[in-house]
Amino acid sequence: MGSASPPLSSPLKVCKFGGTSLADAAQIAKAAAIVRDDPTRRVVVPSAPGKRDSVDAKITDRLYQCHSTAALGDSIDRVFQPVRDRFTQIAGGLGLADTHWLDAALDDIQETITDEAAAGRDADYAASRGEYLNGRLLAALLDRPFIDAADVVRFTGAGRLDADATYAAVKQAVEATPGQAAVIPGFYGSDPDGQIKTFSRGGSDITGAIVARALHAAVYENWTDVSGLLMTDPRIVDAPATIALLTYRELRELSYMGATVLHPEAVFPVREAGIPVHIRNTNAPHDDGTVIVASPDASSRNASGLPITGIAGRKDFTVIALEKALMNNEVGYGEKVLGVLRRANISFEHMPSGIDTMSLVVADTELEGKLDDVVEDLKREVEPDTIEVDPDLALVATVGRNMKTQPGMAARLFGALGQAGVNIRMIDQGSSELNIIVGVNADDFEAAVRAIYKAFVG
Repeated sequence: MGSASPPLSSPLKVCKFGGTSLADAAQIAKAAAIVRDDPTRRVVVPSAPGKRDSVDAKITDRLYQCHSTAALGDSIDRVFQPVRDRFTQIAGGLGLADTHWLDAALDDIQETITDEAAAGRDADYAASRGEYLNGRLLAALLDRPFIDAADVVRFTGAGRLDADATYAAVKQAVEATPGQAAVIPGFYGSDPDGQIKTFSRGGSDITGAIVARALHAAVYENWTDVSGLLMTDPRIVDAPATIALLTYRELRELSYMGATVLHPEAVFPVREAGIPVHIRNTNAPHDDGTVIVASPDASSRNASGLPITGIAGRKDFTVIALEKALMNNEVGYGEKVLGVLRRANISFEHMPSGIDTMSLVVADTELEGKLDDVVEDLKREVEPDTIEVDPDLALVATVGRNMKTQPGMAARLFGALGQAGVNIRMIDQGSSELNIIVGVNADDFEAAVRAIYKAFVG
């Protein structure tokens, strides 16, 4: 009977590298240098190679194409060749001593994609091979053990992550490696039958968070092509400031309102364990980046002095406004209104209300093909005095944990919008006072974001 594996030593960092960080040999070499620079960066989670330039294709997209071609019964020789060429170029550019395994692996992958498609299986196996091959190449470059995610990331028969089994398997596998250091590819795992299953697109973020949670990592580093999260959309505000530190709650608010940050599901494993996430730039590794924590303390990197953390928003909402005299005296009125939405399988974003008024803010995508029926059902169910449908609404959220301690925040925000000539159609502030959401005309969306940014950041 073998001896038990030694417990994980600490501190330990888990480093996930995105597709742009591993797009070619030069980028992979940068990632390897970053890992070697810090001995606590012991576990690495790579993505598949991303785009090298604006006209390039992601490897994952090419692999999906291979599967769809095979599913039609056609040969994938032609569509698989760019995949073969890309990985051959990467291996050659890295100058690895032994890459004989790569040709055999590529042959096996091409054959298996064809067989999987012929068997009527989905594209999960094909899609996962970019991470698999990149993981093996990075492991060879770093001279670290490769742990196949299919052996440690467990899905149930229903296709859901089996978190407890995965945490245990990841921990056991890493504990057994020399130096407790390894490369585990992102994006995929396997089901009880051994079939490859993938997360949704962007799922390497999820794998990184799961591995960090399993190993009780001190930090989960997410390496990408930007130096942290920006306070707002750079397509609207020129060169917005970087967010030095934010909480998971703030991240949730910003991502929900459209900010492009981590994959939403990637937050929960590390949030539950209180593990900080550090967003960093592979191309500028000395930049501070953004740290995401559960709750910052007085000594944390919150030195900006700004009362807000970020600004985000989305267009394409519709307001359904109901008015009825003595609405507040009618027991169950709100329940009836929401019952109409529930029966139509429609979710709503906000529900501002007054004594005799109630408004439903609903994304246009939720109302496609349903709006007329919903209006008629509301008329019949709750008998409003008036009902109005007001489209072309945009929502802008101003988010910040310091907002509730700063007097005059709302006045400052509304004043900035007024000076910019932006008409406010709706106001909603959460009970946590973490954000203030305003509804404006869709045509005023960009002007509203710029006005709020100028008022609070400059």
